[in-house]
Amino acid sequence: VQLQASGGGLVQAGGSLRLSCAISGGGASINWMGWYRQAPGKQRELVATITSGGSTNYAESVKERFTISSDNAKNAVVLQMESLIPEDTAVYYCNVNWGVRDSRGGYDYWGQGTQVTVSS
Repeated sequence: VQLQASGGGLVQAGGSLRLSCAISGGGASINWMGWYRQAPGKQRELVATITSGGSTNYAESVKERFTISSDNAKNAVVLQMESLIPEDTAVYYCNVNWGVRDSRGGYDYWGQGTQVTVSS
């Protein structure tokens, strides 16, 4: 499974950005897709996930502002970010959980990360 993220950049507070992640080699064995972020000096944290059935989950800090979606073929996962605040500044990583590894899920694959910077 290979992931290629794009769409980061510099935006003023209150602005919007759209992150895209192209997925190849996943297919029907994808369990869920998601976005994580890591700010300087902080641990990587969950932003949003979407299951193969379309169920979504969001971090409390981004609810009502971010929307995760994917196409039916699971070739891409998109994160639409609205009303951005400086605290959203981080490197954003797309993630795919694939196949079966144990009872908790499959194997995790990661994109290369894309920088999002929100200026005040």
